Amino acid sequence: MAQDGFTQLIDDSNAFFAQLKQNNTKDWFNPRKDHYNANIKKPAEFLADLLAEDFSRIAGTTFQPKLFRIYRDVRFSKDKTPLNAHLHMMWRQPGDNPFAPVFFFGSEPGIMTAGFGIMGLKGETLARFRAFIDRHGSDLEEAVRRTEMDWSDWGPPPLKRVPAPYDTAHPRAELLKKKGMTISTRMEDSWRDENGGLVAAIRDQFEKTLPVQRLIRDHLSVDA
Repeated sequence: MAQDGFTQLIDDSNAFFAQLKQNNTKDWFNPRKDHYNANIKKPAEFLADLLAEDFSRIAGTTFQPKLFRIYRDVRFSKDKTPLNAHLHMMWRQPGDNPFAPVFFFGSEPGIMTAGFGIMGLKGETLARFRAFIDRHGSDLEEAVRRTEMDWSDWGPPPLKRVPAPYDTAHPRAELLKKKGMTISTRMEDSWRDENGGLVAAIRDQFEKTLPVQRLIRDHLSVDA
């Protein structure tokens, strides 16, 4: 069985988060915080840093890593459970380019996902994204098909109607209703038996998004 050192991270995090789901309180977590920091947070940060180097080399541009906090922001949520019972990380190009692509990885008991998107579009940037869909939507659909990922509903809900000035019968009406784009795939456990282990499996998913990244860069760069 191929090992890259991160199999233990996934096994430890799955076991920890399975218990956390049943005991999502700070009273349960606080005595186990040191275990979380040493066995999950620290190796996860190392994984994120390692993959950031790989992604930057592969894409030819810098990707910065982010490991999401275990503590939830519950200020505006009906769900007041204080902790996230999953491991989530993402990589993004630095700067304020609203079309900078985001690649993400998530793991929780029984589910492991990888995905890609551009999110948080508003106003003029959202109008440019819709113009991009109008002109290059068929190319985007083909690039997404090549990733072998599926369109995701993650993010703000789509509009109920096709936005003006686009025809309600537009061939990509559903894409025009979106306020960004997210695609994702569920990763199978076969990575445990493959050369390169988890790092190679996540890197492979990133490489599959390169055609989408190039399309976005060519048509939605800041000075395009």
